[in-house]
Parts: sequence; structure tokens; C-alpha cells
Amino acid sequence: MRDCFEVRDTDAGGRIGELTVPRADATVETPALLPVINPNLDTLSPRRLATEFGAEILITNSYIIHGDDDLRERALEEGLHELLDFPGAIMTDSGSFQLSEYGSIDVTTEEILAFQREIGSDIATPVDIPTPPDVSRERAESDLETTQDRLEIADAADTGEMLVSAPVQGSTYPALRERAGRHADGTGLDVFPVGAVVPLMNDYRYDDMIDVVAAAKRGLGADAPVHLFGAGHPMMFALAVAMGCDLFDSAAYALYARDDRYLTVRGTRALEDLEYLPCSCAVCTDHSPADLRGLPDRERESELAAHNLHVTFAEIRRIKQAIRAGNLLELVEQRARAHPTMLDGYRTLLDHAAQLERSDPVSKGSFFYTSHESARRPEVVRHHDRLTRLSVPDRLLLTEGDAPRGDEFDDAWRVEPPFGPFPRALSKSYPLTAEVPARTDRAALAAAADGVARLVETNPETAVTLAHRGWPADVRDRLPDGIALVDLTAADRNRNR
Repeated sequence: MRDCFEVRDTDAGGRIGELTVPRADATVETPALLPVINPNLDTLSPRRLATEFGAEILITNSYIIHGDDDLRERALEEGLHELLDFPGAIMTDSGSFQLSEYGSIDVTTEEILAFQREIGSDIATPVDIPTPPDVSRERAESDLETTQDRLEIADAADTGEMLVSAPVQGSTYPALRERAGRHADGTGLDVFPVGAVVPLMNDYRYDDMIDVVAAAKRGLGADAPVHLFGAGHPMMFALAVAMGCDLFDSAAYALYARDDRYLTVRGTRALEDLEYLPCSCAVCTDHSPADLRGLPDRERESELAAHNLHVTFAEIRRIKQAIRAGNLLELVEQRARAHPTMLDGYRTLLDHAAQLERSDPVSKGSFFYTSHESARRPEVVRHHDRLTRLSVPDRLLLTEGDAPRGDEFDDAWRVEPPFGPFPRALSKSYPLTAEVPARTDRAALAAAADGVARLVETNPETAVTLAHRGWPADVRDRLPDGIALVDLTAADRNRNR
């Protein structure tokens, strides 16, 4: 187990945890946002990030500091915390972003790690190779070998109490990402950024992003704190947390403000297009859109950056509460309706439901079925798996109606979409207390039929009768041969006359 990270609460793949940062004498609660600080710019001061926004940790670029004579001397003399005037934990990047942008940098992993330690960084980063999406597999493998060599160098370096990150690369090849995660997890390093995903997010490829993270998570241990490098838009935080990300760094709050763009959890809006401000932060209650547009450039940029950070931190808090309440996936579903590509991301997340099920709590508050995607949630996967453990009688009725009064059957189990069959004694157990719309959709019926099929295939000697309420032919086609079917709709109509 890693001493620096402890998980306290989970929901789907999301978790609330504590990242202990010894050099800063601080414990950071995750999920956590690391605002990006450019040491050459002062959109919002680091001190203000701590006092006004509650930032416990931030990230800055040690390569920029190293390459600027004045900043380097001040950092070496004063220390990074004094230079930035920030009381919390500070993570530093190594120049890998500049490497990906310009093709080369003038420091080695050994040099930049030593510099990060010398200036007082709390979490350092080696020089990895951020391989872009969709490159050839040969290039992705070659870059990954270089990154892994540098992780070995970082693991062997004398870093004292400073934590060191182990970036997980591999481009858009899940097998390489999983291999990279397994290698990184086998080192003695501490924090695990999933790298080179910014191009995916810039192109709204949230489905590919989820596949990349899912693969990295399969290689990493459950005690590995996962950092999604460059993931700064609050719209996608819930999705990424549900897949198991714990840390996010964001320059979006400042970059968007510089372009007069206003963040919301449903996307980004140009300030010039707004007639109302749909937010209750201090910036939005004190100004109208016209007020903001009328401010001098620097002041307007600062106010927009403050709003953007308020929205971003509020979403992190909302996600934590959803994890604690056990309804993170319902929040993800709400966010998925903000953009078609977010919906692609959510549907891809559910492709990994079996992986999520391993960390999903077995009992929560209530399961809300809010769209056909809900039929694929981890709770449904778990129920179908558990059907194989149940003891069944020789003659079993599975019914959407009431239990019969005669002795034709040895027992009568309930059938509830999307879960399917279960003994009536489990009716008050989570998730079978689910709130499901009266107008059940085909996805829920299909999932229920799959549950019936799972039970029947596990117990081939049992005579099973299914009493259903008008299941359509394509749903009934999912059932194994040999099940006796009874349609309850005619009896329901007669009873209601």
C-alpha cells in the first residue's frame, strides 16, 4: 500500500481520498483541482487561490522557472512557496509539455528532478514523452520505453520527502496504457498522471479519453492516486472522476478568461453572447454581462478568471457530495446531456461497468433509473453476476405480477427491470429498491431479460415460467429456449374493467 494515499469513500470508480504530501506538511482531499500557475503571469494570485477559493494544491512549471534567470535565482534563494506566496502543496511539471510542443528541451530527467527538489517542490515530475493520439504503434511503444526508462531514473533518484509522479503514456492504445500503468505501479513513485489526453479533450473525444483512463487504471493498483493531466473543464470532471481520476490541473480558468470566455458546467460561452449570468458566485451577483464587458481588459480578465474558478471548484465539491451520497453516476448522466460527445463518453464509461463494479459499494441510498443508459450501470452488472450464486427450486415462477396462490410452483420470484429476477426476500435490499419510471423502456426490459437468461443458463434443470407485461418480441428473443411465457397484459386489462 502507498503510504501517501488513502481512499475514504467510493462510488462507481470515483473516490474521496486523502493525499498526504509530507514536504508541504499537508493532506489534500481528493478529488482535487490544481490550478495552473504560470510564474510569468499573475491573473489570480496563488495566495488568493488559497484564501478565496480554498485551493489546497496548485501546479506550476519548473522548466519555465529553470529557464528564466531571475525566476531561477529567486526560486533557489527564496524557495518555491515564498516565490509564489502559496501556503498549500505545490506540484511542478518538468517541461514535458514544452517537449511535446517544440520537440526538444535543454534539461534531463536527473537535472530537472534535482532542480525541483532544490527549489522546494512538494510533488515533482520527470521528463516523460507525451505521445499524441493516433500515432503508429511503433512510435507509441518507442516513446513509452523512453518514458519508462526515465521513471526508473526518477525512482532511483534521491528525492527526500518530495513525492514524484510517474506519468502513464501509451497514446490511444489501451494495451500500451495498461502496460504503462502496470510498470508505473511497480515503481516506488507516488502520483500517476495519465498524460497526453489534452488533444483528445480539445477534439471532444471523451469516449477515447475514457478508454485511455480505463486502461491505465487496469494497470495501476487501487491505492494509486491518478492525475488527469490538463483536464481543466468542469463539464467533464464528473465523468473522469467516475472512471477513477483523483487530481485535475486546470489553466482553463485563466486561458478562457483571456479570450472573454465564461465557463459553465454545460460548456463555455462567449461573454459577448450573454445577456444574463447563470451563476450565483460573487462575480456574477456583483456584475451584469454588460458590466463585465465594460471593464478594462486586465480587470475583466481577472473577474472572468475568478468566476471560472468558482464554477470549477463548485463542481469538485458537487462531485464529492455525489460520491458521499452514492449518486455519482446520476450526476455524470446529467453532465452527459450537455453535449453529444459527453454522452459518447458516458456510454463508453458504461462499457467498463464490470471494471467499475469492483470498486462500487454494494449498498447506497437509492438507484434512480433516469435513461436507458441506466440499464448498463455497475449495479445491474453486479446483480446479474450474483444470480449465479442463488439457490433455486425445481419449479420457479418469475413474474412482474403478484405471487400465485396455488401450488403449481415451488416459489415465485419478482422480476423488475432493469435487474431482472430476484427472491422476494431481497425486495428491500439495494439496488432492488430502485426508482424506475412506470413507462419502462426497451433497454430496461432487455437488461431484465438478460438477467432471466443468466439465471436460467446457470440452472438448466429448473423449470422456469416467466410472467411478463407485454415484453416486445425483440426482448423475448433474448431469453433462452425452454422458458414458458405468460403475458400478463390481458389479465391486467380484465382486472381493470
